[in-house]
Amino acid sequence: MKLIYTTLNNVEEARKIGRGLLEKKLANCVNIFPITCIYNYENEITEEAEVVLIIKTIEGKYKEIEPVIKSHITYDNFIGELNVDKINSNFEGWLCGIVKPS
Repeated sequence: MKLIYTTLNNVEEARKIGRGLLEKKLANCVNIFPITCIYNYENEITEEAEVVLIIKTIEGKYKEIEPVIKSHITYDNFIGELNVDKINSNFEGWLCGIVKPS
């Protein structure tokens, strides 16, 4: 299993991206979290609201997911893939029933 973790500007972007990924069967589930981000950009420390979108998917889907995310936004953001070593069998069955290998 893989998790794709990405940061976005607002919940509406996250909803559109999440629904698009679910419709394309690139994920079986997404989670949306409001967060506060503090970052250093061009030597200025900034604090602002952001949204995290966590996408639950399988090995090999990153290359299909990244362009979907980028098609909804016009700014640079973090998009990272995380490995999940162990998951419960019921969830794995649901995931593999929805998301098929390419």
